[in-house]
Amino acid sequence: MTLQDSKSSPAPSLDDAILKVLADAGSGTLSAPEIAHALAPDGDWHGLLMPIRRSAVALALAGRLVIYRKGKPADPSDFRGVYRLGLPRHD
Repeated sequence: MTLQDSKSSPAPSLDDAILKVLADAGSGTLSAPEIAHALAPDGDWHGLLMPIRRSAVALALAGRLVIYRKGKPADPSDFRGVYRLGLPRHD
């Protein structure tokens, strides 16, 4: 999926695009580069890394996704280094 799959419909927001990529991935987690590749498979995905991080923080604060660091949920307001994103678990 790219941010602009169709010329006739407006592009989804980055938040919606991230959530769709995570939903398509199933119950696992994805890194920011993996999400960026999914959103811009033939383009410059590096430019998406910071916007994905900002969007992930906002989504995590809203309870719509979880930011993981070393396999454990991280505080969205205070995390550093390598992280992964996943949908909240409902078990």
